Amino acid sequence: MITLMVVLNVSEDIEAKIRRLRELGKASAEPEVPKTAAPPVKKPPKKPRTVGSIRRRERRKRILTGAAIVLVVILIISVGAYVYMENRAAQQLADQKNQKLREVYTYFKGDIVNASKNCTAKPIEIRKELVNRIKAAQSLDELEAIDVKAAYDQAVGEYKECLAKIERLKYEKVLNQTKAEKIREIETDFQALLAMPLPDDIRADVVDSMKSLEEQVTSAKTIEQVNSVNPDPYLLELWRDYYYYRIDIIPGQEVILEKGNVKRIVSKADAKAILGGILDYRELMEYNVYKVEYVDIALVLTRDRINGAFLAPGDKVMVFAKNATNSPFIEIANEGYVQLVLLPTDAGLISVDEAQSQSSSSSTSSSTQYSEDHSTTYSPGDSTISDGQSTSDTYTNTQSSSQSASASYSYSVDLTEILKAIAAGKIQASDEVREQLRAYGWEIVDLEKESGMLVLKPDAQFLVVIRVPSIFVPDILSNQQYLYIAKIAT
Repeated sequence: MITLMVVLNVSEDIEAKIRRLRELGKASAEPEVPKTAAPPVKKPPKKPRTVGSIRRRERRKRILTGAAIVLVVILIISVGAYVYMENRAAQQLADQKNQKLREVYTYFKGDIVNASKNCTAKPIEIRKELVNRIKAAQSLDELEAIDVKAAYDQAVGEYKECLAKIERLKYEKVLNQTKAEKIREIETDFQALLAMPLPDDIRADVVDSMKSLEEQVTSAKTIEQVNSVNPDPYLLELWRDYYYYRIDIIPGQEVILEKGNVKRIVSKADAKAILGGILDYRELMEYNVYKVEYVDIALVLTRDRINGAFLAPGDKVMVFAKNATNSPFIEIANEGYVQLVLLPTDAGLISVDEAQSQSSSSSTSSSTQYSEDHSTTYSPGDSTISDGQSTSDTYTNTQSSSQSASASYSYSVDLTEILKAIAAGKIQASDEVREQLRAYGWEIVDLEKESGMLVLKPDAQFLVVIRVPSIFVPDILSNQQYLYIAKIAT
């Protein structure tokens, strides 16, 4: 624009100079006379030309020719100057355009162009618009009016806003997925409780708690808020309420608590205390509560596995099992009652041997003895010679007598056969015999205690009838060969 104005000013100056030259030419050809208004006159007749007039005409012609030459020269110079200025302005404009384009591509590169393809076309459109405006600019002023930095800042702002929007949409997508997963998790956790036979009030509490948790998840604004929603405390309280309800509806004062392979009889208060001390509902779910139903079961066990057989009806016992030499004892039943203990058959075999003897003896003796000795000694020289003779007579008289007498008897009784005979009515005074037998069995054990002597062997088998809750029976029967019965001390 500035170049164009310079060219126009130069052109105006040339035209002004040409006009002045024309006026000078006219002034030299026709001297100025004062302008006075004169009445119109008729055209005088044409006079013949004089030499002066011809000379003036020639001089004027030369002036006009010189002026024309000057004008042509001036026009050529003006055109050349104009063309030069135009070319210079065009080159300057082109250089400025290239500089502007380099500025554009310096700013609009990298992430703002590459990443914006996935984000928004606005930065690319702004760059394209800037390039088109720069290429279409006709002057330096128009080119200077293009603010690349401001356009870049606008593009960066829109790009960041777009990225923030994309991140927000991604976050919202992840947030919604997290919410959906959390709601499914809550419903899954509550489903196990809802599948139980709940009373109406507890079921209503379960449904209300589940809906409350789902509303908390739905209204959460961040993933952290969603993850902070924890159904465990609600489920712990609700599962406790359910177990307390189960305990309360069971008749009696005792219940059976089962966890895994361990079952035990406890009072209702103890059962609630045990369950109330659990802080994780998942552990609480491992328990089962059963009604106590007693059954009688008969076991044939060796004496050393039933408390030495020192049991009596009514004793409270516990049942254990050990199925291998090095394995630990496991508790089968923590409570049961002895109903009956029967002695083994070898305790009903009685064998007695008795013997008696008497003897007497007497003896008399007398003795008479006679003896006679003769001896002679002489010494011829240094030697001594002895000669002797002895005679002895003995008379003995002995008398003896002895007398002896002996008696023995034995008997063997099989109490089993006696019981059979009583049952068949083949024994007289069977009531008296029955009463004696009733006390016989336990008198043996009592005599063992009093005398401190073991009469029956440790491997002697006893029949024991115990009363236990029915839930223990499968475990007792499956471990019958490894059972041990212990009396509970009171």
